[in-house]
Amino acid sequence: MSVCVVFACVLMVRIFVSPCTQRTKRQPATAMSRTTFFEVEVLDAKTREQLSFLDKVEPRSTIGDIKSLFHKSYPHWYPARQALRLDPKGKLLRDDEILQNLPVGTTATMYFKDLGPQLGWTMVFLAEYIGPLLTYLLFYFRLPYIYSHTHAFTSSPYPVVTLACVCHTLHYLKRLIETIFVHRFSHGTMPLRTIVKHCAYYWCFSAWLAYHINHPLYTPPSYGELQVNYALVMFVICELGNFSIHLTLNNLKAEGSNVRKFPMPTKNPFTWLFFFVSCPNYTYEVGAWVSFTIMTQCLPVAFYTLLGFIQMTIWAKGKHRAYSREFKDYPSLRVAIIPLIL
Repeated sequence: MSVCVVFACVLMVRIFVSPCTQRTKRQPATAMSRTTFFEVEVLDAKTREQLSFLDKVEPRSTIGDIKSLFHKSYPHWYPARQALRLDPKGKLLRDDEILQNLPVGTTATMYFKDLGPQLGWTMVFLAEYIGPLLTYLLFYFRLPYIYSHTHAFTSSPYPVVTLACVCHTLHYLKRLIETIFVHRFSHGTMPLRTIVKHCAYYWCFSAWLAYHINHPLYTPPSYGELQVNYALVMFVICELGNFSIHLTLNNLKAEGSNVRKFPMPTKNPFTWLFFFVSCPNYTYEVGAWVSFTIMTQCLPVAFYTLLGFIQMTIWAKGKHRAYSREFKDYPSLRVAIIPLIL
């Protein structure tokens, strides 16, 4: 009888305890099975040839992470040189986009394009601004083979020529200081071939302006000192305003913060232009070149100012549209670059 009781107890323990134990042991396996890894196939955008196949990519991986993995297979294509798209002619994928948030399945196909050699933005602006600074001085000091030999190392008798050289030099010195100490760049690099185009634009135009302003046949403005002095005051105001706006934009986003904000006026009166325009830095920049045009009364300077105004208007409108889309409470009174007009 006792043997039967013991046997019954053992049987009950196996019935009620064993399933619980088995369920407990299976739980980790069930949790592990929920993790889904991605496979990323990287094809050449032109030839459609497979360049790489990345296996077991984490769902939370960013495009930047994928570029780093691709870089291990092709060391000469560093991440800044890579452009990845979901379609051969689609838009570029940003480095901060997350793989699992993209419209792809667990096997994603991306198309690669080589952007070519890259250069950091700090070096880009240094190259763009050092050139005009030095080029202008070559014409101001009238080095040989620029004008006739009789005018080599001579100076203009007109004070406005010296004043124009000082203003031009200070303008680009300010830009260099801002590049090193003020600006924060949202994009890491620029293609080398694009840098060559930008440098050619700045350097050649600087040489063209300097050639005419420092030419031995140059004549001063029609209204003499009155015109020059008013233009100088306007130039200084615009340069100070431009610098103030760049400082405000630099302080807009705290270091390491991901919070996006749009710029607002501060206690600095030069920033009050933010009440009316989205990009007052371009407004002040155009104003500085308009004043330089009035100061020198030189047609090439006016043409350069017009081209700069057209380009900066395009940039300002793009920035204004981006602000309006991103922020629902963006001030409706603001326009892109010219208060109440444009």
